[in-house]
Amino acid sequence: MRNEWSKCMIEAVSSGGVVIFRGKILVLYKHLHNKYEGWVLPKGTIEEGETQAQTALREVYEESGVQASIMKYIGKSQYTFLVPEDTVSKEVHWYLMIADSYYSRPQREEYFTDSGYYKYHEAYHLLKFPNEKQILEQAYGIYLDLKKKELWYNRT
Repeated sequence: MRNEWSKCMIEAVSSGGVVIFRGKILVLYKHLHNKYEGWVLPKGTIEEGETQAQTALREVYEESGVQASIMKYIGKSQYTFLVPEDTVSKEVHWYLMIADSYYSRPQREEYFTDSGYYKYHEAYHLLKFPNEKQILEQAYGIYLDLKKKELWYNRT
């Protein structure tokens, strides 16, 4: 039974991508009316009828304008955050992706004001959230391994 002191948790599932082009990582800067400001990886909510992979590709394209291809599933991150009426428990599925160019354009409608590709150590220090830094670390390790085995390819 729910009373005024307890809250039910809202569960949300998203997908996103760690996008690499020529060794550099795509990050986006989000600025939401002084409530939120910081560098993030592209991600978003899975829509009805979509797979996790389809969502990741769509969100990368919508938020950054980047055409990417999935190279490998990285794993998932989980975290909680508060909204005025509840606590949200979020699970994000992450994919390692390769872009076809350095082109990107931030999605202004979603309050992204900047985007670009950065060297690993720069992207790592720019990222706002520890869970995204951890995913970047995993993804970059996979990228280096694929590259060493000559399984990482550029389509251009």
